[in-house]
This record gives sequence, C-alpha cells and structure tokens, in this order.
Amino acid sequence: MREFAADPPVEERIGDALRATDATIAAAESATGGLIGSLLTDVPGSSDYFDRSVVTYSYDAKRDVLAVPREDLDEHGAVSEHVARAMARGVRDTADATWGVATTGIAGPSGGDDVDPVGTVYIGVAYAGAWDTGESTTTVERYVFDGGRRQIKEQFARQALRDALAAIEARRE
Repeated sequence: MREFAADPPVEERIGDALRATDATIAAAESATGGLIGSLLTDVPGSSDYFDRSVVTYSYDAKRDVLAVPREDLDEHGAVSEHVARAMARGVRDTADATWGVATTGIAGPSGGDDVDPVGTVYIGVAYAGAWDTGESTTTVERYVFDGGRRQIKEQFARQALRDALAAIEARRE
C-alpha cells in the first residue's frame, strides 16, 4: 500500500484503527532502533493505544527482553523470519498488548550477503486472540529496500506500521 500526499501518514491511520477496535500495540525494534516508537508517539493521544517500544539490538537483549529462543538465533541468525516472529510474539505478550510488531534487518552500509543484502528487513506482526479461541496469529514478511542507512531505517519502520495497519484492518472485516 503506497501513501499518497493526500493520505494521512501511516502513524495516524494506525492510531485511528487501533482506537476503533479498542486495541493496543507494542513494538520490538532491532534495525529500526526506536523509530517505530518515535513515529507512533509523534501522534497526539497515542498513549491511548501505544504501550511500548523495546530496542533489542543484540542477541542477548532479544533473549533477555523478548525470550527469543537461543536456537532461533543460532540456527537462523538475528535477521530471519524465525526471529522476527519470536520478537513480535514476545513484545505482544510481555506488554500484554493486542498487537505486537517487530523489525529485524540490515540497514547497512555493510553486513549484508547474497541471501539477505543490505536493506533486507523481516517484519513480524502478532495478534493476541481471546484466550482459548485459537485466534492468536503471527505473520512475517520480508522486504528489501534501497538507500542510505537512515533512509532504509525509515522505510523499515513505515513498512512495519503499514503491515500492522493492514493486519488490524483485515481483522475488522
């Protein structure tokens, strides 16, 4: 989904969608370094729906704060679908939020490889269904963006909010 000049920014639209569903969101950020939380808190009244953003940049932080399994980090590396999924679930559950969104990626200028070049991000979105319903879900998408480090980080953060917004809107339908 592209944003057009006439569209409100995604950080405003996600706030409206969360308020409409009486839902909350928390973020687990690695490659975005707190930018998701910053974008969300740029919106007045975001305390109605935004719980927290945790920056878990290191392996130790991912394990300690979000309970990302050591096996996922060892076998797949921090920049992976498995770790994005565990991060999104971990922040959703530790914050007791309706939604968790997570980013793990390579902002550059170095660190990429043939499989995951600089600009790669895995974005996890986790939903907490009511207990005993089996409705809790987590999705992960992989994207590759171009640009300098700051541009890439902003693209990661905005895409994470777009993915979360799409999931929230799909749940309303």
